[in-house]
Amino acid sequence: MTSHKMIRSGCAVLTAAVMALSLAACGGASGPAAGGQKKVIGVSVADQKSLFYVAEVAGIKDEAKKLGYEVNITSANNDSSAQVKQVNDLLTKEIGALIFTSQDSTAAAAGVRAANKADVPVVAVDQRPESGQGDLATYIATDSVKAAYELCTWMFGQIGGTGEIAILHGVLGSTAEIQRTEGCQKALKETPGIKVVAEETANWDETEAYKATQNILTANPNLKAVFGESDAMSLGASKAAKASGRTIFSVGIDGFPTMFDAVAGGLTQATMAQQPYMMGQLAVRNAIALMEGKGQDIPKEQYQDTVLINKETVAKHKVEDFYGPDAQSFK
Repeated sequence: MTSHKMIRSGCAVLTAAVMALSLAACGGASGPAAGGQKKVIGVSVADQKSLFYVAEVAGIKDEAKKLGYEVNITSANNDSSAQVKQVNDLLTKEIGALIFTSQDSTAAAAGVRAANKADVPVVAVDQRPESGQGDLATYIATDSVKAAYELCTWMFGQIGGTGEIAILHGVLGSTAEIQRTEGCQKALKETPGIKVVAEETANWDETEAYKATQNILTANPNLKAVFGESDAMSLGASKAAKASGRTIFSVGIDGFPTMFDAVAGGLTQATMAQQPYMMGQLAVRNAIALMEGKGQDIPKEQYQDTVLINKETVAKHKVEDFYGPDAQSFK
């Protein structure tokens, strides 16, 4: 889940005062008032390197601006301790709701508990605390178990139902890593001819995946395929194989613009495209409903489906449908 292109600000003008409060703040003067002042939605995301999170934040900014609300956005740069501090700082600013995409389970639990103590409703996106570690108003995420199961099942069929594969894991213990591992394990149990000969943790990162795959390829000359639990890791695996003069089948989950290009060009074979821009929009609508006391009918869990993008389907879909109107600029 890694890409290093930053998205441009969704606001035309940022005053020095607003910049001191957040990474980005959007909204019009006509927004809803509380005590004469506009209510603010606090947003805490794990980073602004991952394209998923970049697109999520773009959706948040655009929807908040459209609906006349202000957002105060912080990014933890993949630092769990920093994120917990950022959440606590947001809570001191009297935000009306918190949209929270945590770095890991530690940050998730601490951040949600702090928000619960402050009586601020939490809309969690992508990551969630473990059971008993805090109460969420709602949880918005990709159905990662289903996505990984369908992707691995498809990949196993493409390689003939037999052979050696490797798995590249995301950040261990994160919601997506746990669920994507679970989904692929389910597919493996249904396909006994597939043998997992290597598993490495590459933390959603392309460079880490590249290095890990180099070692895997050296140790496993008969390797047929790699399941990367993110697009970045699938790309890293494919590039390592190409550099080694090897041909492997490589798939990922995300639907990054770069992955659309890689599938179209034959570097990788497939991705399951997520909908982060829409999730950001949905999170804002949910946060506003909660702030206005109208959130009683919001489901506790809101899982979103993915779309299989392979050589047969890549031309039929626009990456903007998944990553928002500025998706091409994310490359």
